[in-house]
Amino acid sequence: MAKLNKSLVTLARQAGGSFKTVSDRMKIADRLADRLLKMNIQIRDIKNIKTGHIEAYIRSRLSENMSKRTLQNEMASIRALLRVSGKTFMANPSHPKLSNEALNIYGTSRDGTKVAITDDYFNQVLSAVCKKDEGIAYAMKLSRLLGLRTEETVQSVKSLNTWKKALLNGEGKVRVVLGTKGGRPRDVTIISRQETIDVINKAIIYSEVNNGRLINKPSIHLAIERYRNIVRDAGLVGEFAPHSLRYAYTQAVLQLHKNNGFSQKEAEALTSMDLGHGDGRGHYVARVYNKTKTE
Repeated sequence: MAKLNKSLVTLARQAGGSFKTVSDRMKIADRLADRLLKMNIQIRDIKNIKTGHIEAYIRSRLSENMSKRTLQNEMASIRALLRVSGKTFMANPSHPKLSNEALNIYGTSRDGTKVAITDDYFNQVLSAVCKKDEGIAYAMKLSRLLGLRTEETVQSVKSLNTWKKALLNGEGKVRVVLGTKGGRPRDVTIISRQETIDVINKAIIYSEVNNGRLINKPSIHLAIERYRNIVRDAGLVGEFAPHSLRYAYTQAVLQLHKNNGFSQKEAEALTSMDLGHGDGRGHYVARVYNKTKTE
């Protein structure tokens, strides 16, 4: 099966796309090969993969309560692998057995189902996480304070000293470089300076006695998996999944920009840039990220 892993990862690279797209596709390719092995499906090359193998993979992922949007993204990556390998019929999004509808992973919206996490629920989850893994608790808090995506959160330990220096120099933003979507750095507006400095200081102290890590895993992939498992077990699921931390940051930073004298449209554009979306997606940010529990 190691041969299949290598073959699928190679195809993932060949399918092209941005750095982030290729990286995510490689992870999905590796997961597919590993899952087929666990299901006792013993093939050595993608040329031998059958429709039923992919159906079984998606069923196994659905049994883990993965969101349909996540599985749509996984199938898009799998179709890219099939297409590059020459299996164009199986790669067709309208395939009678491998379409999103046939696989029961259709009917979602890009608007998503997440809402901004409430302060009370955040503190409840944070307390539970802290009892299990102090380093992940610091990472989770940084995600809330800086609006970080999961991979950015996991890699934040490498930027702690840079962020601390910027804040102590009076900067109103810090630059997020590692783990960003498409490999595009962005400058993030600080919504709570002293709280952010305090968390960064504690995270630095923790990492210094834990091999330079906030999450004690040897690779980014394993660190992401542990982060997700710990916060999910503590209650970050459903509408309050990890991305809800980013939604909460969005609402806070939007209000901060308005308090600083910017118009609604200007504040939305600035918030969109804080999130790494670009100034042209302010309306999207306002529609999607500003949902609350009561809506």
